[in-house]
This record gives sequence, structure tokens and C-alpha cells, in this order.
Amino acid sequence: MDFELPESSKMVRDTVARFVNEELIPLEPLTIRREAERGYEDTPIIPPEIEAKLQQKARDIGLWGIDVPEEFGGQDLGMFNKCLVIEQLKHSVVPFVLPPESPNLFLLKELCKGDQIDRYLLPYSRGEKKSCLALSEPGAGSDAAAIKTRAERKNGKWVLNGTKLWISNARRSDFMIVMAVTDPKADKRSAYTTFLVDKGTPGLTIPTSFPMIGEYHPYEVVLDNVELDDSQVLGEVGSGFAPISKRLGVRRLEIASRCLGLATRCLKMMIEQANTRQTFGAPLADRQAVQWWIADSYQEIEMLRWLVYQMAWKMDTGHGNVRLDGSMVKLQGTEMIARVVDRAIQLFGGMGVSKELPLEYISRMCRVMRIVEGPSEVHRWVIARDLLKNGLPSI
Repeated sequence: MDFELPESSKMVRDTVARFVNEELIPLEPLTIRREAERGYEDTPIIPPEIEAKLQQKARDIGLWGIDVPEEFGGQDLGMFNKCLVIEQLKHSVVPFVLPPESPNLFLLKELCKGDQIDRYLLPYSRGEKKSCLALSEPGAGSDAAAIKTRAERKNGKWVLNGTKLWISNARRSDFMIVMAVTDPKADKRSAYTTFLVDKGTPGLTIPTSFPMIGEYHPYEVVLDNVELDDSQVLGEVGSGFAPISKRLGVRRLEIASRCLGLATRCLKMMIEQANTRQTFGAPLADRQAVQWWIADSYQEIEMLRWLVYQMAWKMDTGHGNVRLDGSMVKLQGTEMIARVVDRAIQLFGGMGVSKELPLEYISRMCRVMRIVEGPSEVHRWVIARDLLKNGLPSI
């Protein structure tokens, strides 16, 4: 087994690293201030004009469409390279994302057919349209099978009614991917269907947003007699659950990649501070407690890195269990970054909890990660359930 990164992947990684150092790190003071000042509003943390410049810069240096198929105008470098990109981007707290986001791209590539390719997949692949997934509901968070939103056939149309909750980017999306119950008597494998719902569709409203800890600011989405043609069905009727489950696995891999980048940034700051700060006549690097913080953090980061890289490789080669692997990397990543940033804050003391440094920002951001896309407890249950049913997977 060859564990060395291919040269092409090293080039991608190094290109993103330069982009982060030159373009994103200088924007961190602005990011921290705007996040603090926006309060209850959903003001974008990155000003739109700066976001546009960053996107153009990313295009110019070849960071566009990393995992988009070549026939759709992308580079088709796969999930492994996309994970390297995400990891490097999260060496900064600036919430910059290279479109298109992989999870919805993964879903659209698998399910779009006919004119949906031209209306949704291609413009999404080119970054001309944004999307969001409307899955969670007031009574259905981690338990996606408990959703109540209904889609009924009436007069040759699909009529959707229901409320979605905690939907990220809802007001900034050109279309939503909505999961609804189409056969309430069927089991979960055949009861659900996904629909493409355009912004501005009559009956679709986004009445409420939810200020939250960190940079997240999700929305409530209400579907009140939303009428859709058959052309808005994504995939096959009654076959929505399995593709959505795979899509969630991709998002969990992305979250773990983010945790890798954030934790590595924290560790670099810890090492620099330990070597330069002196207390009681000696550098912090001489303190055993500090040495253990650094040693434990490094080991935990490396262990996650190989889990992430292995899952990405499995996806690119058609191996593995996306649901099981996704639960593992998401669980390990979000709990690891929580420990690492807490050690970093402790090492920096008062400065660690100030807004002069990005550590307090990372601490609040990563706390949300242990809940979104499934809390840690649910992922432990998923892992145990799979192992108890199927036994240990072969290597």
C-alpha cells in the first residue's frame, strides 16, 4: 500500500494553501468582527463583493469544479482531492466555500435526468446556481424517517405541504432539494420522494431564521400547497431515502475535513506559542502539561486524517459503506476538534478567549458541528448497529 500523496494532489493542496495564506488569512479580522456584529440578522459574514473576488481568484488559479465531471466542465479530480481542498481552506476561519458543494452535486449527478440536467445540474456545476437540502423538520432531525411533509397527487400535479426546519442557506438558494412522504403506508425505503423546488415557487416561504452560536444561521421553510410538475421529481417516486442517505455521508466527510483543517491551525498556533511564551522564567514548551496537549492533539489529528483519506479513497474507487464510514469520520472529527481547540484556548489563557485570535471563534463553530448532520450519540448508535448486525468489515 502506498500512503504517499500523488504529485497531482500535492499540487492541489499547495495551491489551496497559498490561496488561504494570501487571500483568506488577511480577512480573518473582518470575519470575526462581522460575525460578532450581525447579532440576530442573517448578514453574510463575507461581504458579497469580497466573495465575488475570492470566487474569481479561485477560478483564475484552477480551483474550480474539483469534483465536477469533465463533461460538465469540471476537473473530475474526485472526493479525495476535494477533501484536501476543504482541509486546507479550513486552516482559516473565513467561511469561504468553493462551489459547487459536493453533497448536493453528488445527489444531482446521480439523479438528474432529461431537462433537469440543463436546468439544475449544469448551472449548479458551473457555480451559476446555489442549492440547499430541505430535510429536517420540527419533529424529524436526526431521524430523517420521521418527516411529515406530504406530497400528494392532485389533478396531475404534486402538491407539497409541510414545514422544514434548520435549513442552511435557504434564502440564498436558487432551488431546494425537498424530501417528502409520497406513500405514508410504505416502509421508509419506498415512502419518500425528493423534489426540486425553485425559488419563488408559489406557496414556498421562508418566514423565520434562527441566530445560533457560531457562524450558522439556518431557516424555517414552509410549503403551503406548493404545486409541482412531474419534471420536478428528482430520481424515482418512492426512491428518495437511499440517495439522501448517501448524500448525508458525503456531507459528513466534508465536515470531518473541515475539522482537520481547523485542528491543524490550532496545533500550529499552540506550537508557536509554547516556543515563544515564557512564564516563571521558562518557556511554556518546558511544561509537561503543554507537551501532552501538543502530543495528544497531533496524534488525534493524524488518526482522523487517515480515516478521512481512506473514506475519500473508498468513495472514488467505489468501495466501502458511505453510511458507516460517514458516521465514523463525522463523530471522530467533531469530537477531536472540540478537544484540540479547548487545549489551545487553555494554552493561550486570556488571549485565547479574546477576539484578537480565531480560537474562540473556532470553539463556537465546532460546538455546532457535534449536532448538525447528526449528533455524536446518533452516530455511535449507527456504528454499533451496523457492527452488531454485519460484524467487522474486511480490510
